[in-house]
Amino acid sequence: MYLLRRQSQKPTPEDDSAQKDAKVKELRAALGPLSGRNLKYCTDACLRRYLEARSWNLDKAKKMLEETLRWRATYKPEETRWHEIAHEGETGKVSRATFHDRLGRSVLIMRPAKQNTNSPEDNIRHLVYLIENGILNLPEGQEQMSWLVDFTGFSINTNVTVKTARDIINILQNHYPERLAVAFLYNPPRIFQAFWKAVKYFLDPKTFQKVKFVYPKGKESVELMKTFFDVENLPSELGGQATLKYDHEEFSRMMAEDDVKTAKFWGFDEKPCHITNGHSGAEVAPEPLPVAPAAS
Repeated sequence: MYLLRRQSQKPTPEDDSAQKDAKVKELRAALGPLSGRNLKYCTDACLRRYLEARSWNLDKAKKMLEETLRWRATYKPEETRWHEIAHEGETGKVSRATFHDRLGRSVLIMRPAKQNTNSPEDNIRHLVYLIENGILNLPEGQEQMSWLVDFTGFSINTNVTVKTARDIINILQNHYPERLAVAFLYNPPRIFQAFWKAVKYFLDPKTFQKVKFVYPKGKESVELMKTFFDVENLPSELGGQATLKYDHEEFSRMMAEDDVKTAKFWGFDEKPCHITNGHSGAEVAPEPLPVAPAAS
């Protein structure tokens, strides 16, 4: 009888879901009144991501989210437009793929060998822009994206610095929690190992578990990658059957169209820019909305 009673008290998935829903409500109440872009940003799904990132600890999740709201108020990632950072994308070192993974998630393709500039700030702003763009293009109900890192042609001279990598990791982990589903590092050369040893200590345990090394001759790692992607979509450089050809003008047109969608989503009017050779023919500055101060 005692064993039966203990078994009946075991939490069910429904109980766990209800507890998490309650935590979301508690976090929303703890944040206090929100308005403007802060209100737009803090959806229930957003609050869940911050709670998940802090193991559902309310105080830690609140602190993390408030820090993000302060960061967004100053960095204003939603206001960056493609024409401002298009020069960073001329070689296609980071781009959003035209395909999704098997779960419909946006895919960012990174090619370190295509590094073309020396400005850490612009490199980071370019990546943040594309993270925001990947989020914009997520299907309903999907919160995460996948990253593919192609090391074809990689050399230590084309890599970003350890400091820049650390800054990127900090932004990803602190301000885009639970946005990364998986990051596949495809066929990194041995010279990358020293860099990896230096930067992996900046990764928290959850993010570290999402980084997967894939080698063409490593059957297990290749099969794992195929569980996330259809080989017909994957570029041949990443072990697939498709052709990866980055067209800067075409990509710039796509980003300009998405800039209009971004403006509409955040609530300010913006006309599409005319794109010539990957650059806008007219720069239209969005009208900033007042940002509510973060709850203290």
